[in-house]
Amino acid sequence: MAHPSQLGFQDAASPVMEELLHFHDHALMIVLLISTLVLYIIVAMVSTKLTNKYILDSQEIEIVWTVLPAVILILIALPSLRILYLMDEINDPHLTIKAMGHQWYWSYEYTDYDDLGFDSYMVPTQDLVPGQFRLLETDHRMVVPVESPIRVLVSAEDVLHSWAVPSLGVKMDAVPGRLNQTAFIASRPGVFYGQCSEICGANHSFMPIVVEAVPLEQFEKWSTMMLEDA
Repeated sequence: MAHPSQLGFQDAASPVMEELLHFHDHALMIVLLISTLVLYIIVAMVSTKLTNKYILDSQEIEIVWTVLPAVILILIALPSLRILYLMDEINDPHLTIKAMGHQWYWSYEYTDYDDLGFDSYMVPTQDLVPGQFRLLETDHRMVVPVESPIRVLVSAEDVLHSWAVPSLGVKMDAVPGRLNQTAFIASRPGVFYGQCSEICGANHSFMPIVVEAVPLEQFEKWSTMMLEDA
């Protein structure tokens, strides 16, 4: 999860998030090179006393500064489009979970089971135990198996919400009357935190999302226990 004064992204916990981090570094390097070149040209033009008539009127330079930006845009657009299509790809999900946004909590329904669903409320500050995070911990976590394609159907009951977990590279708007879908694969066990990312009212800051990725055996034990308690 994020920590104070962090400048970069959170550590990737899914293949899509790893691709996003690589694309971010790729785009940032291009921006750095362009900024360095522009700064050098500005300093050179301001500080030098020499002039060159070919700089003031040259077809070759005009061709270069027209073609070069087009090439740079292509180098950015192609990997961006690749990741965009990867994020929309949902192939044979092993588990489908319906996430419903409410004012101001989330409810989860495991649609592959007959009666497995629960509401997920933020744990109040006074009820936190050592090791839990304020404004991020919930009373019921969304538990998923690791290394399994998970499909999440996202909707809302009242106003606009947004289901977002940065470590997994997932962010999907929850719109009343509309069913959106996204997918992710948790590449390692762990607990991943997110929050509603759409202004949804007075308690918008108090409806966190907690995804716990566990091995398949532990997930089966958890689902059996939840079904027995239902």
